[in-house]
Amino acid sequence: MSNYRRWMIPGETYYFTAVTYRRRRIFEREEAVRLLGGAMRLVRRETPFRTIALVVLPDHLHCIWSLPRGDADFSTRWKRIKREFTVRWPDEGNDDSGWRVPDQRRARGERGFWQRRFWEHVVRDDQELQRLCDYIHYNPVKHGYTTRPGDWPWSTFSRFVSLGDYSSEWGSTVPTSIDGVLSIVGE
Repeated sequence: MSNYRRWMIPGETYYFTAVTYRRRRIFEREEAVRLLGGAMRLVRRETPFRTIALVVLPDHLHCIWSLPRGDADFSTRWKRIKREFTVRWPDEGNDDSGWRVPDQRRARGERGFWQRRFWEHVVRDDQELQRLCDYIHYNPVKHGYTTRPGDWPWSTFSRFVSLGDYSSEWGSTVPTSIDGVLSIVGE
């Protein structure tokens, strides 16, 4: 097992990627995306954070959060979000029998919705924040789900357009701002 150490700085802004177990396409279903949003809102009410940018794709999500001053505990927030989603999925009448995991993982309380960990990166400055926001909003186009970021419903792109940060046509061609971002996001 690797000796991975998270870079936890109180009050900072972080970029995250969370992936479903075995890249299962859980979030193709609208009700799954809504349930995830509800889990995120519940956790945010109890342990505040600000979502700067977000995109939910069928088998993973990317987001940027800003944590409150003096708080660096994003790990507990992610654990709670994943747990809330996992517990509520069958409670909402959804069949989770197709999401089984091996017995040894089930014995540890895993249900087959999420990979065990998530990937995080401390956002270093405003330029990197802009590049990561661009990467997040362009991601549905990159993966071939749509031809324009504005056509993807599970993204903060429309909020950025309404605030004047993007034109509605932004991302119709590959933005030059994401050129150097692949090394940041681990792809």
